[in-house]
Amino acid sequence: MDKAASSKNSWRAKIYEVIYHADTPAGKWFDILLIVFIFLSVLTIILDSVNQLHIEYGSVFYVLEWFFTIIFTLEYILRLISIRSPVKYMVSFFGVVDILSILPTYLSMFFVGAQSMLVIRILRVLRIFRILKLVHYSEQMQTLTRAVRNSRHKLFVFFFFILTVLVIFGSIMYLIEGPENGFTSIPHGIYWAVVTLTTVGYGDIAPQTVLGRGVASFIMLTGFSIIAIPTGIFASELNKEAKRNRKLSRLCEACGLVGHTKSANYCRKCGEEL
Repeated sequence: MDKAASSKNSWRAKIYEVIYHADTPAGKWFDILLIVFIFLSVLTIILDSVNQLHIEYGSVFYVLEWFFTIIFTLEYILRLISIRSPVKYMVSFFGVVDILSILPTYLSMFFVGAQSMLVIRILRVLRIFRILKLVHYSEQMQTLTRAVRNSRHKLFVFFFFILTVLVIFGSIMYLIEGPENGFTSIPHGIYWAVVTLTTVGYGDIAPQTVLGRGVASFIMLTGFSIIAIPTGIFASELNKEAKRNRKLSRLCEACGLVGHTKSANYCRKCGEEL
């Protein structure tokens, strides 16, 4: 029994190393293959949404879709088998993304008939979530994700401030212009404020009075300065992450492991002197 248990733990450990350790040769190849499969599967979904291509190559897209679904299903099962806390992984962000990348294909088997075409279309679009799986396998994308996560509080405060400004200006324009000039309600005024502040300017609603145009000019000028704020917040956090990555960029020449601090004297994997 001990040998059987040891053998089971051994192959689980090997699977875990391949799937979760991108610094090993096998792990790198695993990530590269998955990235290729993700890109191809997303490309298949996009091309299948083109009606003419769907008519001509629908059967090919169908086979490819099931091929990719089976591949991602096996990957998901191996992740659950090899990890210590499968339930924790299942409810994590990446666990939810992984299940969203395969579940729609299986669900589409049960929705047949003209009345369910909308459901099938939704399920097809949901498969585009596979693109989020790329965050798993790219160090650069993980750096971007960490930068967004670290700046989330500042960004939340900023967007709350913007929301407050939009509500105020939308209400002001509703009072100034009124329904006769297209501002039929405060939500319409807020919509106009969003379009104007972001300098998009659709032109479907426009102020007609002198005072309204003056307020619009002020919002446009304000928009130029406000747009730069979240960029600065994110750039600052991204710079911090880049410095952190440089600190952990020392390479062990013996085993090739990257991620040692400047003060480290020995490799944490093979024990060789750095």
